[in-house]
Amino acid sequence: MPDQLTPRPQRRLKDFWRDRRGVSAVEFALIAPVLVIFYCGMAELTQSMMAQRRLSNIASSIGDLVAQSAQLNDARKNDIFTIGNTIMAPFPTTSLRMCLVSITSDATGKDTVAWSENHNSHANCPAQGAVLGSTVIPVGVLPASQSVIMAKASYGYTSPIKFILPSTLNFYRTFYLRPRKSETVLRVN
Repeated sequence: MPDQLTPRPQRRLKDFWRDRRGVSAVEFALIAPVLVIFYCGMAELTQSMMAQRRLSNIASSIGDLVAQSAQLNDARKNDIFTIGNTIMAPFPTTSLRMCLVSITSDATGKDTVAWSENHNSHANCPAQGAVLGSTVIPVGVLPASQSVIMAKASYGYTSPIKFILPSTLNFYRTFYLRPRKSETVLRVN
């Protein structure tokens, strides 16, 4: 009987607050934007990490291919840079930069660039004949009177979603490898 004495608008308000239908929909509406942001962020982060790993593979692979031979000619150089582009797939290769450098050290420990080849990168590669300072080559990598192949690669990763990572992330990798079949890898035409 008490419900019959309560005026109709107040009873509707009480019924509204007690009604549990639709609570799940309201909770989902509150949580869904956070979940979408989290999902997009994880997708972008995962893609950028994959691009960074591929860049490391490129730098080590192109350096290793050069260090395995006694000579580097134009055809082999082009093949090596093509391999680097292939490793980067399915990511776009427009911002991929690769550099191969042969560095020799004389008896006094002075490091000089014997030859330098680049793909899509002029500023990133030291010029042939350049004398490198002590900060370019880490200590212990190039002893006196020896040579080393330096493979450098860089990549500007731009997320296709641009939701969490709106700007380009630049990744850089450098590997040093010793020639295997000879004291130095010669550059021939």
